[in-house]
Amino acid sequence: TLVISPLIALMQDQVQNLQKIGIRAIAITSAMSQREIDISLDNVKFGGYDFLYTSPERLKNSMFLTRFKQMQVGLIVIDEAHCISEWGHDFRPSYFAIHELRKIKPNVPMMALTATATLKVQEDIIEKLTLKNVRKHEASFTRKNLSYNVQNTTNKLEYILSFCKQNKDVGIVYCQTRRSVKEVAKKLLANQLSCGIYHGGISSEERSLMLNHWLTEKTKIMVATNAFGMGIDKPNVRFVLHYEVPPTLEAYFQEAGRAGRDGVSSKAIALINGLEKNEFLAQVAAKFPEKDRVLHSYVAICNYLKIAIGSGLNESYPIDLKEICHTYQLDFSEVYNSIKLLETAGYFSFSEGFHSPTKVLVTIDHLQVYNFQIQHPKFQELLSVLTRTNSSIFENFQDIREEELGKRLKKNIQEVKTQLESLVRYGVVEVKWRTDLPMLTFLRERCTDRDFSLHYNIYKERKVQTEERSNAMINFLHNHECRSKMVLNYFGQESDACGICDICSSTHEVFSREKIVAFLENEKSIFEISDYFQLDETTVNSIVRELVKEEMIRYTGCGYKSL
Repeated sequence: TLVISPLIALMQDQVQNLQKIGIRAIAITSAMSQREIDISLDNVKFGGYDFLYTSPERLKNSMFLTRFKQMQVGLIVIDEAHCISEWGHDFRPSYFAIHELRKIKPNVPMMALTATATLKVQEDIIEKLTLKNVRKHEASFTRKNLSYNVQNTTNKLEYILSFCKQNKDVGIVYCQTRRSVKEVAKKLLANQLSCGIYHGGISSEERSLMLNHWLTEKTKIMVATNAFGMGIDKPNVRFVLHYEVPPTLEAYFQEAGRAGRDGVSSKAIALINGLEKNEFLAQVAAKFPEKDRVLHSYVAICNYLKIAIGSGLNESYPIDLKEICHTYQLDFSEVYNSIKLLETAGYFSFSEGFHSPTKVLVTIDHLQVYNFQIQHPKFQELLSVLTRTNSSIFENFQDIREEELGKRLKKNIQEVKTQLESLVRYGVVEVKWRTDLPMLTFLRERCTDRDFSLHYNIYKERKVQTEERSNAMINFLHNHECRSKMVLNYFGQESDACGICDICSSTHEVFSREKIVAFLENEKSIFEISDYFQLDETTVNSIVRELVKEEMIRYTGCGYKSL
């Protein structure tokens, strides 16, 4: 089975999961050397693997296509198939290369998978992949146990703190930026609420540790950006809070949907403050820098990577955007959004959330290693561990963990690294040092400034589509129709009112003043009242003011209490 997937991290995650259950799987990525790719494709060709994962960019490579012709392929799977649609929320032109596979093996069945495709996108997927005799398997978007709620609050941090104090279950707090992740986590930790953090700015080791603590419930709350969630299927997540909401319903549905996968009653609460429309408009403007600014970023990236005009085709580089911005005095957001536009225009492929461990290849044979150890005894232990534990290290680059090597050799990480660097200088090994940086692959040779182009129609259409998706999200947040029904309608499915979202709850339950007075037998804050009755803070404040005036409740300095 050949699986086409857009993200290196997603491929790595799925391959690891398959290998854990004894299925032979491998991923061909831009982090591998040409020799590694060559050997891996040979192994696939001769039946050494059941699953081969690769990116759509790889399908433009003549060597890959030649090997593909020789493979026994029973099924082609297109993961994240919405990426082939210009109407989708994550359009990637590189997906158009999939039609090359159809030309070579027209009779091999093809399966397209997506979790977030509107009817328009579904039709586009069928057309672009030239699917014939299509059988559509569509699960309902209905989540009968998941209550969608929108909470209007002037103090999101206080609301999250109050909610998490009352709800001791496993949950996720999603933020749009790393800065917000730090703000929320700091607030929770300052109030003795244990939480983990997860975003692209922390090391892979830290991410693994945070994830493990959350999965084993050493910490029950994860504060994260959208980098958190891929490949994670924890069934007993009881709540998902959005400190900041994503700009599309597709993204919101995916993130909110991580709650209640075991079928038990769960909540998804989006926190808003009335500024969302202006924020979304600003985000759309930021996502589409002017052409001259996109060119400026393109030139800076090429210069930083030392890519000459006419070169760079199919070459991949780890890329430190912060360093580029610092070097050329550029705005990070502008450079990042320029890269996304350049990806859409077919200049680059950009893989975020990428982690590649250190890889080592021994470049001399067994006898030469033995002789080298005699001549240089201080390297004997390291070379013995490398060659005995990785028999294939003489043919392929093998992943190593400096931490594990250090423990076995009773050395610190720096000593291990220093010895490996010495072995490189002696010509005994080649090393690819680990990196957590994103990977940028050039899909075209570097062009001159005069030849640089962003097709205006594509640029304009993408901007209009982005605005439409933002408007759909704003409509979801501020409308007074059943939230679940709105989500399903957006994805082209019919539904009755769910009966459990905040809109449905407020219409079928009368929140009498007496109920609130009874609830305030013990002191409660506005946030606690709001959360308990699933009312927005504006409504709660209005009711509370009336009750205070009528001397039915009193303000205690920290909250409200019945008299």
